[in-house]
Order: sequence, then C-alpha cells, then structure tokens
Amino acid sequence: MKKIACITGASSGIGRATAQSLAKEGFQLILCGRRKERLEELQASLSVYSTLLTFDVSDQSAVIQAFESLPAEWKNIDVLVNNAGNAHGMSAIQDGDVADWDAMMASNVTGLLYVSKEVIKGMVERKSGHIINLSSIAGKQTYPNGNVYCASKAAVEALSAGMRQDLNPFGIKVSNVAPGAVATEFSEVRFKGDQAKAEAVYAGYEPLVAEDVAELIRYIVAAPAHVNIADVTILPTAQASAFQILRKN
Repeated sequence: MKKIACITGASSGIGRATAQSLAKEGFQLILCGRRKERLEELQASLSVYSTLLTFDVSDQSAVIQAFESLPAEWKNIDVLVNNAGNAHGMSAIQDGDVADWDAMMASNVTGLLYVSKEVIKGMVERKSGHIINLSSIAGKQTYPNGNVYCASKAAVEALSAGMRQDLNPFGIKVSNVAPGAVATEFSEVRFKGDQAKAEAVYAGYEPLVAEDVAELIRYIVAAPAHVNIADVTILPTAQASAFQILRKN
C-alpha cells in the first residue's frame, strides 16, 4: 500500500522540491498551496499519483474545508510536511509594520497549527505518522531586525518539541528542520519584491538551494521506524551562524 505525504507551501521553493524528492520514494502526494496554477504545473511534472488542495493556511475555515473534501482514499496521511510560511519586512521592532507581524504569525505559527490539527486526528486514531516542521536558524538565534520573524520560528521550535511529547504515546514521530540561508523566493517576499536587496542576501557565497533541504527531509522520512531525527539544522558551508557568513567580496 502506497504511503501518503501532505506538503504545505508546495507551489514553490522547499515545498516544491520536497514533493519532487518524496515522489522518488514513491509517496502519493497531497500538494497544498495558494497558487493553483503552480500546483497544477508541479502535479503534471510528477510521476506519482497526487491530488491538490488550494487554500491559505492562515484561514482556518478554508483549512478545515480542504481536508474534509479529501476522498476517503486520501484521508490516511502518513507524513505531514509543514513547510508553508513567510517572512515579511525586516525592521527594528520600533519601526515594524503590524500587518507584517500579523502575516508572519498567521502563516508561520497559526497556520501550522490549523493544518496539524486536521491531520493529527487521523494519525492519533491510527497510532502512526510523521510530522516534519520547517523552522529556521532564526528560530534558534535571534538577529537584529528579525524580531517577529525570529519569534515565529522560535514558536515552531517550541511546537515541534511540544508535539513530540504529546504525540509520543501514539507512536507519532515529530521532526524539526531548521535551514540556514536557502536561495528561494524567501528574500524576494521579505523585501516586498526589491530584487537588489533579495540578491544581496546571497551575494559572495554559495547558499543552500531548495533541493538540499528536500533531500534532508527525504532522509528523515526514510529513516527506520525506530529512528526519529528530532531536530536538525542545515547550513551552507559558508554560514557559521545566523550572524556569520563568509563572503568572497
């Protein structure tokens, strides 16, 4: 019987790459995101059976409706990858935009909870499953002007630990993956389309790419049943911490 993996934020970046990586493992995939056209393009490129759910993770009613709409054969989700999330703005706390704060907390924290609640129900009933939460090096080390984004990812770290404890009696694995600098649409979104600022983030060194993180997720999922890779940080070689990157220029 084929296993089913559900991936949020699958329309781009790490989510898209994770879908491609888990497809290599033969998973049937539930591809979740806001941009239906991108999901359809991804679906057409995959060689495995997949289905699409189009919703915003921060909209609880949309999340509930989406998962309730799944046919019976898609209900038994074995792996949930909570990848959806964003950074908005990069300002000192006194200059922060409340709308940016709300957007980050809604997608990175509340949205993760909304999706997890719907999927965990079945995992608890079956006493099996694996949840992988995407946090960030920013959840482990707060940096200047990263205040609310860092807080949101620190919350993911805490939720991963809390989920692992609460779900342990049901045999459910919970893994936390904390990437460092990854060249995706992340910085372009953070700087609201300012391409020059986005490109400067990755200038002078070789950052991670989405496929690097996706291959780590595939490794975590493929671990033996008795092994849970609970918490892992993945950085480009040039990065020593949230504050330190060796640049060539």
